[in-house]
Amino acid sequence: MLEPSHNDELPAIPGKRYFTIGEVSELCNVKPHVLRYWEQEFPQLKPVKRRGNRRYYQHMDVLTIRQIRSLLYEQGYTIGGARQRMVDEEEGNGPANVNLDLKEMIEDLEDLLKVLSD
Repeated sequence: MLEPSHNDELPAIPGKRYFTIGEVSELCNVKPHVLRYWEQEFPQLKPVKRRGNRRYYQHMDVLTIRQIRSLLYEQGYTIGGARQRMVDEEEGNGPANVNLDLKEMIEDLEDLLKVLSD
């Protein structure tokens, strides 16, 4: 069986309310022990724990795991870098805002260049 390397090749997420760690493992193509490790490393990932400390993931958790997987496996981030990237996106400092800041900085520098050249 071919292992999907991109999130678009992962199976569709069923319309269930809760998923077991085994189901999430298959949906995200990540081993269960990796999911448990990511829970320690990424504060955004908090599955509901019930009887016997069993984990139940919700739809948002599966999306978060797919985002973490993409950052680590496809975009080449380290754990620390991926964690920071997710925090930045939550705080509104994601790539879109960085591009806006760069645009403003370029415009300011062009204005300054005009003033200096006159």
